[in-house]
Amino acid sequence: QVQLVQSGGGLVQAGGSLTLSCAASGRTLGMAWFRHAPGRQRQFLAFTSRSGGNSYYADFLKGRFTISRDNSKNTVYLQMNSLEPEDTAFYCCAAEDSNDGAAYYNALRYNYWGQGNQVTGSS
Repeated sequence: QVQLVQSGGGLVQAGGSLTLSCAASGRTLGMAWFRHAPGRQRQFLAFTSRSGGNSYYADFLKGRFTISRDNSKNTVYLQMNSLEPEDTAFYCCAAEDSNDGAAYYNALRYNYWGQGNQVTGSS
């Protein structure tokens, strides 16, 4: 089975940047990032394929976030730029070990989840 261990997160001033990482202990296919804030639905952020050759993003990010993958380390990253208070949320990575047909932005696609990291944008 797969375990995902996250690192990163924290407090950042408006306009600042943070990078999250998610290391997988086993084989994964696609990996993704989601966030969940109080009073809001869980939001899909970004997806990257097994090879890292195909990535997809939520439109509302407007190019501020970048997902990348280092398969030699079995780790996926989320680079977050121009952070604002509205980005405050609990951020989780997710991984699939099979493609069950669910869309990449659907949380039900994923079999494994990281422990999450709090990201707080201050103002």
